[in-house]
Amino acid sequence: MAFHQQSILPAVRKVKDLEKLLSSSFTYIVLLDSHIGQLKHLVDLARAHDKKLLLHVDLIEGLKNDEYAAEFLCQNVRPAGLISTRAGVITKAKQNGILAIQRLFLLDSGALDKSYTLLERTKPDIIEVLPGIMPQIIAEVSERTGIPIFAGGLIRTVHDVQSALQAGASAVTTSHKELWTHYK
Repeated sequence: MAFHQQSILPAVRKVKDLEKLLSSSFTYIVLLDSHIGQLKHLVDLARAHDKKLLLHVDLIEGLKNDEYAAEFLCQNVRPAGLISTRAGVITKAKQNGILAIQRLFLLDSGALDKSYTLLERTKPDIIEVLPGIMPQIIAEVSERTGIPIFAGGLIRTVHDVQSALQAGASAVTTSHKELWTHYK
């Protein structure tokens, strides 16, 4: 599954924010907080406006973040992609032809080492590195894995975005509306 690059991936928590982005130039939008009852409608709404929703599976209320949930989402909701910290979700997304984005919280060297082991097993389409304000780690993960990187978490300024992109990130996920406006 291919990702068509854009420097910023707006990450929305509210339906109102998603609705505002439907007329934007962004193709991909990350849906953070949601509940199971609204997913199909939101994915269909985005698709009707030529937008592709990436669902953060771990944050969907009313749905356990496991491979059965991933199977349900892939077969019934059909988003452009699934984001998760869970290996089973990533595996199911790949099996169903949905963009599989492995989210990694890189808190220390031990977490980084465990992440490399996980990535060898899951082979995601994209890795989301958090926090995204660590250019040297973004560069290392990109070089070591050869997998496209999204940088997310604690991205607050244009400088943060530029640093992540220069380090090798394919895109930056952010919920800061000022950055959406800047990169429109």
